[in-house]
Amino acid sequence: MVPRADFDSYYGRPVIKAPGWSARDIAGYFFLGGLAGAGSVLAAGAQLTRRPATAKAMKISSLAAITLSAAALVNDLGRPSRFGNMLRVFKPTSPMSVGSWLLSGYGPCAGAAAFCAVTGRLPRAGAVATAGAAVTGPAVAAYTAVLAADTAVPAWHGAHRELPYVFVASAAAAASGMALVLAPVRENRPARCAAVLAAAGEMSAMSAAERSLGMVAETYREGRAGQLLRAARVLTAAGAAGAAVFGRHSRTVAVGSGAMLLAGSACTRFGIFAAGIASAEDPVYTVRPQRAAKERTARERAAGEREARRGAAVVQDGGG
Repeated sequence: MVPRADFDSYYGRPVIKAPGWSARDIAGYFFLGGLAGAGSVLAAGAQLTRRPATAKAMKISSLAAITLSAAALVNDLGRPSRFGNMLRVFKPTSPMSVGSWLLSGYGPCAGAAAFCAVTGRLPRAGAVATAGAAVTGPAVAAYTAVLAADTAVPAWHGAHRELPYVFVASAAAAASGMALVLAPVRENRPARCAAVLAAAGEMSAMSAAERSLGMVAETYREGRAGQLLRAARVLTAAGAAGAAVFGRHSRTVAVGSGAMLLAGSACTRFGIFAAGIASAEDPVYTVRPQRAAKERTARERAAGEREARRGAAVVQDGGG
């Protein structure tokens, strides 16, 4: 019998090419875009429930966040003209193309909403812009997860079903944290509720993602990614607990809880980014999952063929 061959790669080099993205630019782009998109939803909710200070603060923070997010993306692209080139066509099957158009639509809405809130002019136009930013905000917060999962990077592609939920929940945690930092205590009840729901959703989605990844989930628990994601869990849980229990009584606690939620969301994005790069650089995370999937498919096919033969035999016996 020939012994079973083990995986290998040429001199241990990666099987796939890791993305050449800068961690500071692209992970920062993920975090800031999520903060902006979820912040616009909170701003619209605050405006509808007559919390003017919160609405104004979140509109300004969303504009600042999306501006910095776009700047990080352009900096990674190298030349501003490259972003413009992505708008020459619209390709629904390309997350990058869809995301570019989302940013182009969301940015002016966020800018107009912030301008009207600061100046007090054109309230009707400001309300329309606020609604537009709130409608497109969730897509801005989620599409970066689709962008990452659409690559061949094992730690991202293997969690393509769960990653959007992680990003959206993390964005909601960041936005509620920003609201706790900027809004007065008398208006922070929605932010406190959102913080608890977002923290629970993020932890549940992360657990589901790790289960679906199998052995590739090691990249989420080890090295720099593991450190960042453990810090994210602690910061997010502590921030949500502080906001829920003491945030309505103390401005200091509310600000501290909000800062922890913001830091936890940033750690989540940077941790997921680091896990993806680690999984792409180690060939074991490319070869073994593919081999396991191939063997699973072969077993399922063999089981189906056995069932078909068994069914055919039953039919023949009945006919005889």
